[in-house]
Amino acid sequence: MAKTIFEKHSLGRKGYTLPANDVDVSLSRCFPEKFLRKEEVKLPDVSELDVMRHFLELSHMNHCIEKGFYPLGSCTMKYNPKINETLVRNDSFMNLHPFQEEDTVQGALEILYELQKDLAEISGFANVTLQPVAGAHGEFTGLKIIRAYHKLKGNTHKKKIIFPDSAHGTNPASVILTGYDVVEIKSNERGMVDIEDLKAHIDDETAGFMLTNPNTLGLFESQVEEIAEIIHSVDGLMYMDGANFNAIMGLVKPGENGFDIMHFNLHKTFATPHGGGGPGGGPIGVREDLVKFLPVPMIDKKDGKFFLDYSHKETSIGKVQSFFGNFAVNIKAYIYLKMLGPKGLRRVAENAVINANYIQKKLEDHYFIPYKDIYCMHEFIASGKWQKDKYGIKTLDIAKRILDKGYHAPTIYFPLIVPEAMMIEPTETESKETLDEFINAMIEIAKECETSPDLLKEAPLNTPVRRVDDTLAVRQLNVKFEW
Repeated sequence: MAKTIFEKHSLGRKGYTLPANDVDVSLSRCFPEKFLRKEEVKLPDVSELDVMRHFLELSHMNHCIEKGFYPLGSCTMKYNPKINETLVRNDSFMNLHPFQEEDTVQGALEILYELQKDLAEISGFANVTLQPVAGAHGEFTGLKIIRAYHKLKGNTHKKKIIFPDSAHGTNPASVILTGYDVVEIKSNERGMVDIEDLKAHIDDETAGFMLTNPNTLGLFESQVEEIAEIIHSVDGLMYMDGANFNAIMGLVKPGENGFDIMHFNLHKTFATPHGGGGPGGGPIGVREDLVKFLPVPMIDKKDGKFFLDYSHKETSIGKVQSFFGNFAVNIKAYIYLKMLGPKGLRRVAENAVINANYIQKKLEDHYFIPYKDIYCMHEFIASGKWQKDKYGIKTLDIAKRILDKGYHAPTIYFPLIVPEAMMIEPTETESKETLDEFINAMIEIAKECETSPDLLKEAPLNTPVRRVDDTLAVRQLNVKFEW
């Protein structure tokens, strides 16, 4: 284990040299005495070279997409072009302020306006708001629009939002947060929505239906138009969780096959690094009659000038985020879209689908594949069921052993409807050579389950941190270093 920066402490060493200060910065002049420290803060004395080595060493311990394959299903941990990061740091973007007059930010408004239009075009919706700053935030916004729609129509009896048992966990959380009741229905043996169970739960209190398409099993919901017809028959609205849109963009327009509202995950699909708690982007697209409910302001254009449009503020659900969303995330999405164009976006989806199907086919003799008779989309579900039944090896053990092979583990134990699940998503950015190496590693692990089961139960063997007691770590979290 590497030494902490405190353990590298050696009295008298410094990693900085500051110029002499000609200003009195005595804290006692700035703060009341009761807020001042009674003793010096304990900071390590470390040389500049040791500081640099310390943080470089830490970076090597971390796994990231630039270091190795990251098949974390449903999270789309793909390589993102570094040009997006470079361009968004241009002073022309970084030095803008949201309180500037519209005349002084015409370029920025034009970019946001075009991004709205581009997202609307590729999804088949009438218009898009860029305000929401995360997928779950987009869900919340979409559900608020559903509530506004029913309120305007006097549908005070609408109380329920339906979704399948394969849904993302944020779906029921968002439903409850917006004041609706949660109704979960079953998936059928093919991993799709059970239409008969849906019909059994539909009534006049149904406000809407939330569906991820492709779903979290990596399968395209081919019954979506039939589902939409059922929901619309009771004046409910169809909401699409667009977390997996990267599998169908350029191929399918959700707004043209039954959906009324959809959120995009800019931080998954459109080139913002995902993970670490942010930043994110969750724009919402809606059909024509729902545009009046979108958050204000929208960005619009008149007489060649771009402006912030508050014209529908009487029917709008209001603001859901300060200013206009995560500006930098929106800029990166704009750059990504313009670089790829329509053909490039379609190729992204096609490559993501091809890569996932390739791995699934190669592993089907070594792991239980519950839906192997159906082509998957951008991700697929494998299961450690065989390994657990035959050798007592759990999916958690397999995931820990994957770390020893130099890869991040896939998402495990989700979706909950598949026992010992492993959700594997290669994304479109990985080469066939990388996929083959991962496949070989997975096959090696399957053989180790038979020949060396104790090895898997002890894994990982070569990571900076071995297995931890997750429950204890949560209950007795201690991140303080004691001298």
